[in-house]
Amino acid sequence: MGGPRTTLSVFLIFVPVYLHGVLSQEAGPAAQRKPFFERLRRLEEQFRRLQEVTLTHLRGLASNYNLSYDIDTRFQSLALETQAVALAVNRSQAAVQGDLGRLKTWMQKSQRRSRKLDSRLLALDSALSDRDRQLAQAGKEREAQGDGLAGLGLALRALQDTVAGLTHLVQSQGARLAALEGRLQVARPGAVAPGPTPALPPPPPLPLPQLGLPSPGSPKLQRGGQALRAPPEPGDPPQDFAGRLQGTREPPGPGSRRTRPPERPGETCNVGPVLVFPNTSTQNVAFLSPGFPAGLRALSVCSWVRVASGHLGTLLSYATEENDNKLVLHGRDSLVPGSVHFVIGDPAFRELPLQPLLDGRWHHVCVIWTSTLGRYRLHVDRRLVATGSRFREGYEIPPGGSLVLGQEQDSVGGGFDSSEAFVGSVAGLAIWDRALVPGEVASLATGRGLPPGAILTLDDAHRVGGFVQRVNCSCLALCP
Repeated sequence: MGGPRTTLSVFLIFVPVYLHGVLSQEAGPAAQRKPFFERLRRLEEQFRRLQEVTLTHLRGLASNYNLSYDIDTRFQSLALETQAVALAVNRSQAAVQGDLGRLKTWMQKSQRRSRKLDSRLLALDSALSDRDRQLAQAGKEREAQGDGLAGLGLALRALQDTVAGLTHLVQSQGARLAALEGRLQVARPGAVAPGPTPALPPPPPLPLPQLGLPSPGSPKLQRGGQALRAPPEPGDPPQDFAGRLQGTREPPGPGSRRTRPPERPGETCNVGPVLVFPNTSTQNVAFLSPGFPAGLRALSVCSWVRVASGHLGTLLSYATEENDNKLVLHGRDSLVPGSVHFVIGDPAFRELPLQPLLDGRWHHVCVIWTSTLGRYRLHVDRRLVATGSRFREGYEIPPGGSLVLGQEQDSVGGGFDSSEAFVGSVAGLAIWDRALVPGEVASLATGRGLPPGAILTLDDAHRVGGFVQRVNCSCLALCP
C-alpha cells in the first residue's frame, strides 16, 4: 500500500509547481500565449496519460493486494489442513503401533506353540524309534523262540521214536521171558508150578545224548519246557474222572476264580462335588490352590470323567514360570479322537488311549507315574489299558506353579485356547504324591472310599470362572 500513496504525493507536488510556472508566463507578451496553450494542451494530454498510467498502476497494485490477501487465506487454510492431516497421521500411527503390538504378541505365541510342536514331534519321533527297536527286538525273540520250538519239536519226535523202540524192546523181552518160563516147566515136570514171576527191573534208560536228544539242562528244553505238558498215560483216568464219579468237582484255583462283574458307573455314590464345563469358552476354568506344596517324584491323578464333545480337551494343566507344560493331560481337537497327551516337563510326553471316554458316560480314570525307572500306568474303570517305563526317569515336578482344570495354559494362569478346552463333567478328582496300587484304584472305581494321603481334591477348587457349575449330587447317576 506504500506505492500508490507515494505516487499520489509526487503528483500533488508536481501540479502546484506547474501551475505556478503557467501563471508566471501569463504576464509575458501575447506572442508567447499561443505556444503556452500548445504546451498546456500537451501537458493536459500528458496529465491524462499519467492519470491512465497511474490508474492502471493503481489497479495492478489493488489486484496484487487482493492476490496477496487470497494467498494469506489459502496459507491459513493449508495450515489448518496440515494440522488435521498431522492429527490423522498420529492417530493412524497409534493404531498401526497397536496392531503391530498385537501382531508381535501373536507371533511370540505362535513361535512358542511352534517350538512346543517341534519338541513334541521330536519326542514322538524318539518314542516311535524306541517302539520300532522294541518291536524289532521282540521279533528277534519270537524268531529265537520259534527256532527253539522247532528244535524242541524235532527232539520230541525223536523221543517218541525212541520210546516206541523201547516199547518194542520191552515186548520182545517179555516174550523171551515167557519162553524161558515154558522151558523151565518142561525141564521140571514134577515141580510145583511157580508163583507169579517177579517183574524184572526195566532196562537202564539210554542216555539222551546217545539218542541224539538234548540234555535236560540244555537251553532248548528250558525254553520250551513251559509250553509242553506230559501227556496222560493210556491207563490213567481223566483228571476230573474221580470228581465225575462222586458227582462233584474240585473248586477252581485262585487263578480261575470268577470275579463279580464291576458295578455300573451310574451306581457309584459318595464321590464328592462335581464340576460341569458346559462349552469351550476360554473363561471356563477352575484353579486348584495352593498347588503342589513340594516337589513331586511320584504322582497319581484319579477322577470320574464324563465327556460331552467329540474330543477330550484338557483335563489338567500345571504351569510354572520356567515351563508352562510341567504337567498336562490334554487332547486337542486336531488329535486322534480319544487320544490324550500325558506331558511331564515339556517336551517329553506319552500318548494315552482314552477312546472309551467318548461314549458320553461316566468313566473312572487314573494316571499314575513315578520317577523310579520312569514307570507310568493308565487305568480306565479299574482295567489297566496302558503302561510303560523310562518316561521322565529321575525327574521331579517342581512346586510353586499354577494348577488349573479344563484349560491348557500357555502362560502361568492364562493363555487359554478354546480348541484345547474340556467340555463335560469332572467328579471325585484327587491327586496323590505317591503311586497308588491296583487295589486302591479298584476301591476308588467302585466308590469304596478315598485312599489316604491325597494332597489335592475338588474341595480345593476355590476359583471357578466362566460358566463352570459346581454341583453336589448323591450318586453319579444323578449328576449332570
